[in-house]
Amino acid sequence: MDIEKPWYTSRTIWASIITVASAGAAALGVPVDAVDGAALTDTVLQTVAAISGLVAIFGRLAATTRIK
Repeated sequence: MDIEKPWYTSRTIWASIITVASAGAAALGVPVDAVDGAALTDTVLQTVAAISGLVAIFGRLAATTRIK
């Protein structure tokens, strides 16, 4: 693999995080039977993409130096 990407854009990482979180929630007694893991992963990835876009916009607006 020659192409690199940030960890937070990896579907595998998010699916693993959701799996661990749902297993932990089930161990604590939270009902997770109705949760669709694939749909939740897609939703989390879309949310992360939206947040990173907003951070980029606000970061550029708040910047005090120019881009060359």
